[in-house]
Amino acid sequence: MNIRTAICLLALAGAIQATPLLASPPDPTEDGMMMGAGFLAAHPDLRYRLLGLEEFRKGNHEEAFRFFLRAAFYADKPSQGMVAEMYWNGQGVARDPALAYAWMDLAAERGYEGFLGLRERYWNALDEQERERAVAEGRDVYARYGDAAARPRLATVLRRERSQVTGSRTGFAGNVQIYVPGPDGYQPIDGSKFYDERYWDPDKYLAWHDSIWMKPRIGKVSVGELEAVPGSRVPEVEPQVDAEEPQTPERDESGLGSRPGA
Repeated sequence: MNIRTAICLLALAGAIQATPLLASPPDPTEDGMMMGAGFLAAHPDLRYRLLGLEEFRKGNHEEAFRFFLRAAFYADKPSQGMVAEMYWNGQGVARDPALAYAWMDLAAERGYEGFLGLRERYWNALDEQERERAVAEGRDVYARYGDAAARPRLATVLRRERSQVTGSRTGFAGNVQIYVPGPDGYQPIDGSKFYDERYWDPDKYLAWHDSIWMKPRIGKVSVGELEAVPGSRVPEVEPQVDAEEPQTPERDESGLGSRPGA
């Protein structure tokens, strides 16, 4: 495993953490009940990212690529970074450095420090012909997966799913017990966790992601085997899917433009 893949995988697994905001709610992916009670079904970016990571860990790279691509459709920058890495390394998809650059540029769209550094490494490794094609590829990648298209898509899912769960509608859940569908039927969850607005309000939700990914501490890491957290199995429930959600990678090499993000 090369260093770029190691950094992305460690970050996806939660081994690289940024300094949390004051009064920040806990990471829902660390709470087995949250994961088993339908939270992931309502958050397709996290759901497909974790599914992709699980398949990647098992060596099922084609499946992992497919899941990362689906998470990328919902504005998930870490998954977009993994799509870039897999194109760069030829894992689960034909190696394509130019397209890898376009995807890493997209992953760096919000200015996440780690992805900005990887983007520049990619660019410096490309020859002139590859750079020209990377610019052309970037226009199509941004049109479908950039924040302008993907953030409204994610916001629609968050609002829809938030309105369908049972519990407080006042914004204060307190000790209310919420019942949400999970793989073993309806399960209770502490409303004060599940209804935290940082997990449901689209702007706050993305700001929460930004707080984690903007300046990840990647200076000193040790790469070990990834381990599943007990009780955090990704549920088998299938969320409602956008009709345009990709099932396989799409390619379109037409179009010209300037280097994205430069």
